[in-house]
Amino acid sequence: MTENKLKELLEAVREGRVDVEEALKRLKNLSYEDLFYAKIDHHRALRQGFPEVIFGQGKTKEQIVAICRRLYEAGSTVLVTRTTEEVFQQVRSELPLAQFNSLARTIVIPAGEIPPTGGRVAVLSAGTADLPVAEEAAVTAEVMGNEVVRIYDVGVAGIHRLLDQMDRVREADVIIVVAGMEGALASVVAGMVSQPVIAVPTSVGYGASFGGLAALLTMLNSCAIGVGVVNIDNGFGAAALATAITRLKR
Repeated sequence: MTENKLKELLEAVREGRVDVEEALKRLKNLSYEDLFYAKIDHHRALRQGFPEVIFGQGKTKEQIVAICRRLYEAGSTVLVTRTTEEVFQQVRSELPLAQFNSLARTIVIPAGEIPPTGGRVAVLSAGTADLPVAEEAAVTAEVMGNEVVRIYDVGVAGIHRLLDQMDRVREADVIIVVAGMEGALASVVAGMVSQPVIAVPTSVGYGASFGGLAALLTMLNSCAIGVGVVNIDNGFGAAALATAITRLKR
């Protein structure tokens, strides 16, 4: 339940359009709902401004469908990350409004409007191989209420490509930089802007990149100021952090 929906319910009770028993029925699962294999946190939108997100990896199709259904029936916009086309088809058979982004591996089921943050997030990728993580960040930032600018394939191997886009980069309130290999792009961008930069190392690279560890260490050791670093391949986490920042504009 979102803050706006709770306000609407309380107003309806005050005005006599909904009786107390009906209101109590609607609120009985407000804390969380126990499905045995999952305890759905219906209170999260009130605490943090966005409903609980479903991490699809490791869950069965049946589990994902059931959690999606319960969140959607409670009036929450649904976001599933790290999922598949097969899971999407199963979800859409029960919830026809479901949308799938095959690159980001996300499912979104809109249920009412998420209040816009009023913020703009730029998502940069160093290379095309980083796009799955970059798109996960972009989709998440959009569904959380941000305007998103995508600026892809602007890595340091051809720095002129980034320089051509700097006017667009500087228009953002928060910048997410997604890079694998040595992960140098985050430092380059942060040295040229005043906005906070959220760096996302990816597991893209040859053997000595150690599955993203080389990029992670480069980003953590950045000599440019204003760089925060999330976990390897964690586009979702970067977008959630960016949204926490842009919500301050409200």
